[in-house]
Amino acid sequence: MVSAQDPDGIELVLEPDAHPAAKPFKAALLADGIPFTSFAVDDVAAEHRRLSGLGVRFTQPPVAMGQVTTAVLDDTCGNLIQIMQRH
Repeated sequence: MVSAQDPDGIELVLEPDAHPAAKPFKAALLADGIPFTSFAVDDVAAEHRRLSGLGVRFTQPPVAMGQVTTAVLDDTCGNLIQIMQRH
């Protein structure tokens, strides 16, 4: 998948979850509230506002945790995704 605004930019490849271990692994992470992956952003608060305005549902708003601020969103495919900003 690529951004419509930058089709030659970064591409994210999503692996299928057909492997028998994939579904229980994803379900366990989701049940425990553990993000599947994390992406660094320049400003978590700004991204949280922008994505929320686009209808993205966050399970954790921006929270400062020492040297980072994180927020966690639901990707609607059974994964939690974390965005984080280093201070």
